[in-house]
Amino acid sequence: MTPTVSASGLSLHFGGTRALDDVSLRLSAGVTGLLGPNGAGKTTLLRVLATAVPADRGVFTVLGHDPGTSRGRQEVRRRLGYLPQVPGFHPDFTAFEFVDYVAILKELTDRTARHREVRRVLDEVGLTDVRGKRLRKLSGGMRQRTALAAALVGDPAFLVLDEPTVGLDPEQRMRFRELIAHAGEGRTVLLSTHQTEDVAMLCNRVVVMTAGTVRFDGTPAELTAQAGGRVWSSAERDPGAKAGWRTGLGTYRNVGDPPDGADLLEPTLEDGYLLTLDGIGGGGAGSFGGAEVAA
Repeated sequence: MTPTVSASGLSLHFGGTRALDDVSLRLSAGVTGLLGPNGAGKTTLLRVLATAVPADRGVFTVLGHDPGTSRGRQEVRRRLGYLPQVPGFHPDFTAFEFVDYVAILKELTDRTARHREVRRVLDEVGLTDVRGKRLRKLSGGMRQRTALAAALVGDPAFLVLDEPTVGLDPEQRMRFRELIAHAGEGRTVLLSTHQTEDVAMLCNRVVVMTAGTVRFDGTPAELTAQAGGRVWSSAERDPGAKAGWRTGLGTYRNVGDPPDGADLLEPTLEDGYLLTLDGIGGGGAGSFGGAEVAA
């Protein structure tokens, strides 16, 4: 399958901070989850791929176009949908006006056709009934859906989503997962998130980053398998565990290297993710490569 995105050797520094360090990856159709602790370089990578900032070194193409050239960058932006971590809303805009503004920036110049497209994407995210309301009067979940509608304008082939479910309640998060899953049908979606449940439920592939580098690239099942035989239950917290917490059943769930005869549990994707980080960062109990866990 021809990749939608092909990146090689992407590096970027901000002063003395190495945000990206020789990142290479290929993205094809479907939803790819991007996991990593704070400061791992996830948002920086998304901004580079979305042509918001240029890399210091390295090359990448999107749909065969090179964003390193003015013409290539323009072509990429025409086929790109980008939902940043903090969308910039004008509070006096209505949902319709905001999406219409983004559509103008995407060069949808025919007013009748553009407004038809704005109504289409607002309907796709379930905001038809509130499209005339000011953004400041909408709930957080509705504002996030408005931002997603803006990203979907023009039916982009490559959709970049940076922490789209952060701050949403469980019902809103479930609704957003449904929208992302639908968006991933027939296009390439790169989803940055701290929610391992989002990755487990949505993604056919997962990339783990830390310290500006890619440390794992595979399927969710392969990441989960990293914790095979390394999760166990006990009546007390096992002192040899890298982390352990009391569950709602009153027993302890331990992660690390189990003792002989331990009551092994089925691992989750989160267990595999945390142990992958631990193998990278060498964190002790309660800390996996800089990721915070309950212990």
